[in-house]
Amino acid sequence: MEPQIEEKKVDYRPLGISGLGGWLILVHIGLYLTIIMLVVQLFQYFVPSLTTETWELLTSKQSDYYHPWWGPVLIFETVYNVLFLVFSVYTLITFYRKKSIFPRLMIMFYSVSLAVGIIDYLLLLQIPMAVELEDGSSLKGIGRSVLTCAIWIPYFIKSVRVHNTFVK
Repeated sequence: MEPQIEEKKVDYRPLGISGLGGWLILVHIGLYLTIIMLVVQLFQYFVPSLTTETWELLTSKQSDYYHPWWGPVLIFETVYNVLFLVFSVYTLITFYRKKSIFPRLMIMFYSVSLAVGIIDYLLLLQIPMAVELEDGSSLKGIGRSVLTCAIWIPYFIKSVRVHNTFVK
């Protein structure tokens, strides 16, 4: 008779807190709000600005509103928003799948958002009409992005919950 080897079930749960709770709920809500906001902005601002009439009004040398930077700025903003929308959806999917790449994606998410906000603001400063229309909201947005980066990037680097949750 052969000796029976007993198999023990070992539960390999990470030590400490884990799961999609805690402060990650705010990240979860933020990703959904970002996706909704980007879709609304695309259809409310960027698609209409790329219509023939508006495009000609801003980029035609015969127009009173012409400036050589309007075309590049509109294309930059539209392309960025479409790519960031796709990136946000991908990031949300990795969130639900608890992929180990998620924390790095969120660090990129916040960093790129800040960098593009600054670049966009600097580009708009080149257009006198845009400077006249600036009401300080761009600088407030950049300030919010700086604060967001200062809070969330260290969270994703140091958090025990993040480290224990995103392991796949």
